[in-house]
Amino acid sequence: MFGFHVRLGLKSLKRNPVLTALMIGAIGLGVGVCLTTLNVYYLVSGNPIRSKNDVLFAVQLDSWDPADPWDDENPARPPPELTHRDATAVLASEIPARSVVMHKGAFVLAPGEEDSEVKPYIVELRLTPGDFFAMFNTPFKYGSGWDERADANGDAVIVLSKDTNDKVFGGEDSVGRSIKLDDREYRVVGVLDEWTPVPKFYDLNNGAFDEIEEGFIPFSRSEMLEVSSAGNTNCWKPESINSYREFLTSECVWIQAWVELPTAAKVAEFQSWLDSYVGEQKKLGRFQRPLNNRLTRPDEWLQVNEVVSDDNRVLLGISFMFLAVCLLNTVGLLLAKFSGAAAVISLHRALGASRALIFRQHMIEVSIVGIAGGVLGVALGYLGLIGLRQLYNGYEEVTRLHWDVAIVSLCMALIAGVLAGLYPTWRIMRLQPAPYLKTQ
Repeated sequence: MFGFHVRLGLKSLKRNPVLTALMIGAIGLGVGVCLTTLNVYYLVSGNPIRSKNDVLFAVQLDSWDPADPWDDENPARPPPELTHRDATAVLASEIPARSVVMHKGAFVLAPGEEDSEVKPYIVELRLTPGDFFAMFNTPFKYGSGWDERADANGDAVIVLSKDTNDKVFGGEDSVGRSIKLDDREYRVVGVLDEWTPVPKFYDLNNGAFDEIEEGFIPFSRSEMLEVSSAGNTNCWKPESINSYREFLTSECVWIQAWVELPTAAKVAEFQSWLDSYVGEQKKLGRFQRPLNNRLTRPDEWLQVNEVVSDDNRVLLGISFMFLAVCLLNTVGLLLAKFSGAAAVISLHRALGASRALIFRQHMIEVSIVGIAGGVLGVALGYLGLIGLRQLYNGYEEVTRLHWDVAIVSLCMALIAGVLAGLYPTWRIMRLQPAPYLKTQ
């Protein structure tokens, strides 16, 4: 019986192709706009490290200017980064299960093999302890990260991103092979598999939706090679900085710090340790602002840094209002279509068709319109994401179609079609056949 209703619905839609196209187009356009904005919102508002949200914490210490807060709009907010001396103190604490202090650096990468066709090019690398990979659940395609000995010795080892390995080594297992960074040879110990955290929660300073770095090397090599930060460096204190050593002991903040604290007791213990550390530094004339040490979980960290702005929410709301306008237009088109078929429906009623049968037939018809509109909407939404990708550089991951959103959009289109068809179907179901039969 269902197949019979579907065939009748398709025949009915074919009888008036212009109205059918307008209805499908209206739903498709509304769903397409919603899919584009919903897909972007879904990705930017996600937490890519949700599985460890309760045990990871960004570390903040308020070492900023006592006369001028870090954030004028939110004076209680401490800087998002640490000074080098504070970062090394956090790294030395034995309380966290894992600790990571890190920054970005720029290097010239060249293949280690002289016969390679890849020319040297500039890359951004992350200088970090080896705990980075276990802390943030980074997947490996080949090899692994480095050990504590490599951290302590500042070994010339590197973990490559998948894209870098594909570019330099053609995607082969490059563990044990070498590359050159600024003419220094590094041994590849691992290659990451596909890893695209969106947002890039562990470093939001230069772009929450930037791609991950091309590679990772031990943090201890930063001081050894006097590597400047390729990210943010903010200073407040008038200081004479004439050497890298003086920069490391300055009040400039430029290093991100994260810790892994598996229990509430460890969180409390580390918070107490931070307070004690700052108390000792106050005695040395540092940290002249009120005590303000913070441990922030990833989901809160994304909110604090306003990764999802009010503009994103407003745009999402506007897109759904646009869908509502499209549905109202579809309601009008369905009323026109069903009213035009009033004589045929009256004849069906006269021949014994019940109101329930008429209702079921027309609801299947509008469901077909909804499904067709959904397919069109997904296609239009995909084109919209491609358009955004062309307009805005650096948003490749945010404008990638997420199939969960596509499926939701198809369901949304079906529901939209059904909702749009309820009133016109109810009107035609309540139709009295006698006046139409008398005119025939």
